[in-house]
Amino acid sequence: MEFSAEMIAGLIDGTIVGDPKATVNNFAKIEEGKPGCISFLANDKYEHYIYETESSIVLVNNNFEPRKEIKATLIKVANARDAVAKLLQIYESMKPKRKGISELAFIDPTAKIGKDCYIGPFVAIAEGVEIGDGCVFHPHVTIGRNAKVGNNTEIYSNAVIYHDCKVGNNCILHAGCVIGADGFGFEPTETGYNKIPQIGIAVIEDDVEIGANTCIDRAVMGETIVHKGVKLDNLIQIAHNNEIGSHTVMSAQVGIAGSTKVGEWCMFGGQVGIAGHATIADRTMVGAQAGIPNNIKKPGTAIQGSPAIEVRNFWKSSALFKNLPQIWADMNEMKKEIKALKEELAAKK
Repeated sequence: MEFSAEMIAGLIDGTIVGDPKATVNNFAKIEEGKPGCISFLANDKYEHYIYETESSIVLVNNNFEPRKEIKATLIKVANARDAVAKLLQIYESMKPKRKGISELAFIDPTAKIGKDCYIGPFVAIAEGVEIGDGCVFHPHVTIGRNAKVGNNTEIYSNAVIYHDCKVGNNCILHAGCVIGADGFGFEPTETGYNKIPQIGIAVIEDDVEIGANTCIDRAVMGETIVHKGVKLDNLIQIAHNNEIGSHTVMSAQVGIAGSTKVGEWCMFGGQVGIAGHATIADRTMVGAQAGIPNNIKKPGTAIQGSPAIEVRNFWKSSALFKNLPQIWADMNEMKKEIKALKEELAAKK
């Protein structure tokens, strides 16, 4: 399907500079642009590509002024990155959804499947499961007994939802993610470790996206909850009885120990670790590889380091750290000089 610059500008409230009849049928990075593609420029360091790109249309910010001739038609918008995200969403929504149940899928007779679902080959759906309308389950998905999945949720291959767990509407679960595995609960004894049964569940609310091979453990008792709008990257561990506030985002390899409560709209960089039983305030921003051993009480705090400290202090400390050997040597030299002065003053008395 082709779209003209005129049509696109209407969708994103843009202003055309060039040919309003220019058409595109695909997306491309600006450095890899080809005729018939639309690209975008949102970072000044990529500006040189706009003078060379073969893309037919390029989205740019309103304040962009070219320094030389550009072959492409430009569409100026308030924010080029936001505009291309909106177009990608529109493009994705126009793709026809798959429907139908494969003959190679197993669905227990007691399971309830909503309208217009796609159930791929080798999907296994256990007894008592409830699936909403418009869901898409790719091959080898497993849904445990009495689990519930809301409307328009897409689950990719080899993802597993354990028994009794709940997944909301409009969620995306990527390949290999696991919802509701046992939390890491063991009681040490003189002869080893006794397993503590994990009898709670995991609950994923609406509009959540969970990356590949990410694990959300079930609660010991009660619920592990991932609230509405949370976005989790690949390879993240959310332990038992955690609560993740709405619209929080986490990059790859974040690990959160049990019974921790994370606030709303938080942002965690890659490999952040949080100790158990902590409470993290709303809108906390945590830099990559930070270790958080206790509570963060003030909303909007930005921290980094391990143990994590206020981000500006971390930057200052990091700048000093590489000079510590010289600072130590200078301090020892000063100690010797002070000692010598003291001895000289004492001798004069």
